[in-house]
Amino acid sequence: MEDNGSRGRIKAAWTLVVLAPLCAELTFTAVAVPQTWIALPLLIPMYGAGVLLIREAVVRAGGGWPSLVALGLAYELAEDGLGLQALTSPTMYDAAEWSLRFLGFNGTYWLAQVGVHVVFSVLIPLLLMDMLFPRHRSRPYLRTGGLVVAAAAAVLGVAGLRFGIAATQDPGYQAPVGALIAFAAVIAVLAVVALKVLPGRAAAARPLPSRPIWLGPFGAAATLVFLGLLMPAGLRPGGPVFGDAVPLVLPLLGSLAVGAATIVLLRRWAADPGWGDAHRLWLVGGAMVAHTAFMVPGHGTAGLVTAVVTIAAEVLALLWLARLVRKREHSAVSSSPKA
Repeated sequence: MEDNGSRGRIKAAWTLVVLAPLCAELTFTAVAVPQTWIALPLLIPMYGAGVLLIREAVVRAGGGWPSLVALGLAYELAEDGLGLQALTSPTMYDAAEWSLRFLGFNGTYWLAQVGVHVVFSVLIPLLLMDMLFPRHRSRPYLRTGGLVVAAAAAVLGVAGLRFGIAATQDPGYQAPVGALIAFAAVIAVLAVVALKVLPGRAAAARPLPSRPIWLGPFGAAATLVFLGLLMPAGLRPGGPVFGDAVPLVLPLLGSLAVGAATIVLLRRWAADPGWGDAHRLWLVGGAMVAHTAFMVPGHGTAGLVTAVVTIAAEVLALLWLARLVRKREHSAVSSSPKA
């Protein structure tokens, strides 16, 4: 699949442009809202070009996964704060019904979307890209002109969310100017941290799980618990996840703890020399299947069938990628000089 020259770079860039919205929305929101497929032309500039821009900036700065996480946070603010303006809206996605809202900010909704976008919009597509195009793992896909085009497309993507999706989902709402300025300032700070502060910092190694297969259940459990503490499964209407019996701040704090522990463990596991593509594939598989399954409740037979088809496609795609990786590793061993 890989080409080491200019064609390979361009192929990798376009693959990422398609893969990002596929991992983030078409295997998640589309299970409950099939109309998401119709919105795909609006999603590709924001998701595809946005994640491509993040990847290119981090590679050029010599950053790693911490830098990607920081820019993933910035990406979430650009999408939900500036584009959709759902972080402050009292009505969009009924978020105010199940979200801890303070100072006009939907805190629970924000944290849920941080998990979705940092992991499924940014980290998982880029992890898959490293396996699909390993020779380009630390190389830019784009030259300067392509980078400018990607940045322009990402900006247009934010505008498309604002004047396309938000205009129909939340007509008439306009976020306070102060909130928009604050979001833009935080995005700028996160960009500086990601590209100037974090590159070059390495985590201490920690022993790996005994077998890669255990990363599948780990990824699934982390996904379900993180999202399940914050959002009604399937985004069903009806108020907070735990009703009025539990203060909204407690599930939010619990989800923060789950997310922080997951990041720390994975960063340290990944620093171990034994970490490889088998671990990555099991981790991605568990997270993706759980991500899709989370959207099933409340959507009847249609939602269940959509989820089953989506999960089957995910599993088949990952099995194909696992076979590709094994074939590549076998070829590398066969071509290595014999002692």
